[in-house]
Amino acid sequence: MTGPAATNAERRTPDGTEPPGNARGGAPSRAVPAPAPWVRTRLRATPLATLLGAALAFVAVLLSAALPRAEDRGADQALRSFLESRGPSPTSLWVTAPPRFGNQTPKDLDEVLAALVSRTGPLFGVAPSGPVHGSSADARGLANPGLASPDGVPPQLSLYHLREAAGHVRLVEGRWPGAPEPGGPIPIVLSQSAAQSIGARLGMVLESTAGWSEPLKAEVVGLYAANDEADVYWTDLACLTHACLSSTASRPPRNYWQTAGLIGPDSLDRLGEWGQGNVRDFWRIPVDTGNLRADQLPDTAAEIASYMAGPTASRLRGETHRSDLEVTSGLPELFTQAKARRQAAAPLAAMGPAGVAGVAFVVFCLAAALTGDRRESELRLLLARGGSRAGIVRRLLAESAVTVLPAAALATALAVALLPTPRVAGTVLAASAATLVTLLAFPVRAAVLLSPRRGPGPRRRLVAELLVLAATAAAVFEVRSRGISPAGSGVDPLLVAAPLLLALCGGLLLARIQPALVGALARAAGRGPGLVGFLGLARAARGTGGTSRPSVLPLVALLLAVTTGGFGATVLTSVKDVRHEVVRQAIGGDAQIAAPNGTLPASLTKAAAALPGVRSSVDVWTDDNAFLVGTKRGTTQVTVVVADPAAYAELSRAVGRGPFDPAVLAGGAPAPSGTSAAPVPALVSGDLAAEDITSYLLRMDAGNIQVTVAGVIDGTPARPGAKSTTVVVPAGPVTAALPKLGLPDRWYALGSFDQHRLDELVRAADPAAPAGSYRVRTGSAEAAALGSDPLQRSAERLFWAALAGAAGFAVLAVLLTLVRAAPDRAALLARLRTMGLRPRQAVLLILTESVPLALAAALGGALAAAGAVALLGPAVDLSTLVGAKVPTGIRLLARPVLVQALGLTVLVAGAVLAEAAISGRRQITTELRAGDQR
Repeated sequence: MTGPAATNAERRTPDGTEPPGNARGGAPSRAVPAPAPWVRTRLRATPLATLLGAALAFVAVLLSAALPRAEDRGADQALRSFLESRGPSPTSLWVTAPPRFGNQTPKDLDEVLAALVSRTGPLFGVAPSGPVHGSSADARGLANPGLASPDGVPPQLSLYHLREAAGHVRLVEGRWPGAPEPGGPIPIVLSQSAAQSIGARLGMVLESTAGWSEPLKAEVVGLYAANDEADVYWTDLACLTHACLSSTASRPPRNYWQTAGLIGPDSLDRLGEWGQGNVRDFWRIPVDTGNLRADQLPDTAAEIASYMAGPTASRLRGETHRSDLEVTSGLPELFTQAKARRQAAAPLAAMGPAGVAGVAFVVFCLAAALTGDRRESELRLLLARGGSRAGIVRRLLAESAVTVLPAAALATALAVALLPTPRVAGTVLAASAATLVTLLAFPVRAAVLLSPRRGPGPRRRLVAELLVLAATAAAVFEVRSRGISPAGSGVDPLLVAAPLLLALCGGLLLARIQPALVGALARAAGRGPGLVGFLGLARAARGTGGTSRPSVLPLVALLLAVTTGGFGATVLTSVKDVRHEVVRQAIGGDAQIAAPNGTLPASLTKAAAALPGVRSSVDVWTDDNAFLVGTKRGTTQVTVVVADPAAYAELSRAVGRGPFDPAVLAGGAPAPSGTSAAPVPALVSGDLAAEDITSYLLRMDAGNIQVTVAGVIDGTPARPGAKSTTVVVPAGPVTAALPKLGLPDRWYALGSFDQHRLDELVRAADPAAPAGSYRVRTGSAEAAALGSDPLQRSAERLFWAALAGAAGFAVLAVLLTLVRAAPDRAALLARLRTMGLRPRQAVLLILTESVPLALAAALGGALAAAGAVALLGPAVDLSTLVGAKVPTGIRLLARPVLVQALGLTVLVAGAVLAEAAISGRRQITTELRAGDQR
């Protein structure tokens, strides 16, 4: 190619545009300066837009990187807390083996321990408390006269050799056991507390009862005391620190003392004689649950299984030369439970992040649309001057990269620093996705703007909306049909996506309805005296920038935020309500004071009823060993509840267990002799009512009364879990007929209570009562205990954090919509200002233009959230979040939905007011100075 065309072609830049300067016609000038870099020029031209874009990218990537890290930290904390709450015994590896009689030495026990510890890890290690190992022999009865023998059963004594005992006890009297004399008694040391309980003394020779071998003797050569009886070292070794009161399996059971003594290393071979062959070497290796990770739980479970009965166990048997080595642990079952708990909470925990992701995506689309509107003329000019669409998009991509990538890197680093966790894959993936969306938003929008224009396609939009509607219907139908995915299957995508799809459908529907409704309101306002309302509503009914209707994106953003917040808040509110119901049914009210083996002083029940916050209270007598005479079986053992009918009926209605009309228990005039002149009315459980017998003789320890069936109940608050036949009788006639009934043994109340205050009241009422005489339970304390699970708290914190992010992005979507409409609005306000429009009226016009969007979103979001609860609620299982097994399903609650909708509406209105006050006056002034160029 030659001539001017060739010259121009050679001078074109790689993207097809011509460089500035003397490019057409004449010869090139020698003083032509080098073209300025595109990216630097563009960023310097719009510093504020560049800074705002970087800030938006920073916030989006920070949230994207922080949410998975917060979820990981919550999952780890929940796993560790769950295992720690189960205690050290089930979270330990118990290794046992028969002893090597004749060759048993302490060194051999230590070598086995070293081999066992060396095979732990890398995913699980030994807890800081350290292992416990030694040898033990089964208990033998002691035949010494004068030893404490409750119910005539002699005390039992086991013998232990513990390798680490010296570091956990201190010698109080005597000496440590040494080598036994040939044929002499076995020297032992006893706990000082145990010795006092069974009546043993220092220097006393304890003689065992005869078994299949000759009686043996053990000499008490010393007494010791544990440094800390609560130390995990004494797990399952409690009888070494004090005597344990046990019961025989006979009927009736008989109590006896059981304790254990420590022997020295030189007496190891004598354990077989004392235990009559029932001797074992043992090693307890506590697993360090504080370092376990939720994401490594399957691999950790596999390592534990290998240690118990797999390749690791086989290698251990070979290394220790003990072919009968056995390893047991409760960890596999606990791991299974922990995994099921996490998987059950995962769908509910994922709703919040999914909602904020959807709203953030809409915001990026709006930001790209705003930038595209502002730079459309510039981009079309470049295209008209010979630039290629691909080249322009590449330059825009480089421009975005300079702004987005540093902000994204800083946000990711900040998330990693603020939320330390060893896992980075989820963080990198989420941050990369957010960065990619932020980076490509405007270049993709520019590519669409620079594409050849196509004619209007209403059918394409209708088809897309019908596809969204079909996907939503399919998701809801599938969730309703099968429920949530079973535990172990991970996050249920349908349950997470269904509320968002419902919000999207609501947004698309409102986008079609809103212009007509707002237009009708505008026409109605136009018939009034003022113009502000008409102009604001008219602008709200039509689009900006020449479009025929408002943009659907801000409406979808608001609906996503309201629907996600309303559905999630309903779930969390239902969790609290159901937990309160579960606790109330378990206690029998909001508070309970019980005397398991006695009665409650009248002063205590009176003082408790006078506490502030008590709405109602009732004294209750219970008897589990009463009998009904005259049933089809002759005599039936029943549980009797004696209470005031009115107060107990109110308690039953509040608890939801066996509600009844107190009038049915009225009547029954007892005679002074203790036998009622008229039968006492009684409420009976359903199994007794099926016998079709109306009158019985009720035998209790306090005496006999004649009762007649007055009604049937399906349960009672005083015995919520009782499976036996239950009989409820009124307190008035029964206490008058049976003076031996005495004082009540239970007190129930409704209201608000403080556990510590009620405990102090019980101690003050009976300071001489031994520990355990009274049991105090309050609903607030037990609900707090159920809700203290880190898994529940992590899910709640994650949801509220995501909801805050979604609300912020939704407000940003509204602001971006206002900014996008700012040029047209500023021109209109400037014209109206010249006609006498006051500043307050200008602010009112802006509000009138923006409020219909917020109100429509609030109403639509509330309806979408209510629809999500109604359609998906029956499939939601709250057991994991409640902390107890509860029926599947949640009810529609108006308050949490309305709070989310109205809260977001107020937030949007405040943001609009602030935007109008800050930038409205400046825009009008600028427009008046520049003149109307549109």
